[in-house]
Amino acid sequence: MSEGDEREFRAETPSDGDLSDRPYAIYQCTDCQNVVLSMQDCEGGMTCHGEAMERVDEAKMDVEPPALREVLLDAFGLPKAGLDICLCVIGEGPLSPGEVAAELEYDESTIRSYLTELVDLGLLEKSQLNREGGGTVSVFHSVDLEEMRRESLIGFYVWAGEAAALLEEANLTKAEYLDADHDERLDAVFWEQVAGDRTTES
Repeated sequence: MSEGDEREFRAETPSDGDLSDRPYAIYQCTDCQNVVLSMQDCEGGMTCHGEAMERVDEAKMDVEPPALREVLLDAFGLPKAGLDICLCVIGEGPLSPGEVAAELEYDESTIRSYLTELVDLGLLEKSQLNREGGGTVSVFHSVDLEEMRRESLIGFYVWAGEAAALLEEANLTKAEYLDADHDERLDAVFWEQVAGDRTTES
């Protein structure tokens, strides 16, 4: 996807607070602070401690939707080159690093680095292929696409969970500040406790 395509996708994706037509569903518990994200609007909804959860159809905070490139980079550390390599192997594999390099015209050392990372992420698998003249060569191929879908979603949810935990820690820090008597401003206390470092002027 080119940068122009990303801008077009971003412009077409609703960024207002209306969640009723999104391709996912968010549920909140009416008794506690539990919030759940689902990629499907489950029949009968979600439950929390045995009680039905309420679907959230409107968000007061207007969140700018991300582009695919941003999601892959932030959640998996996977820039465009890594995605190109992954798609090449899925479409043409099994391939050796040299064959991927020839297909994409990337430096082979870059190919090898990303292939190792893609295997670690669980998106590709590595195996040994016997050469006709003897010996073996390492080749890379796709995992089962349904497994890739599941594992990539789980991986993203882990990332999203860590992000949510950071936001919750930040909110608790603000609440604790308001309940306590601090000599420092909130911004100084906030970054010291949440980020572990004070903000500095650039």
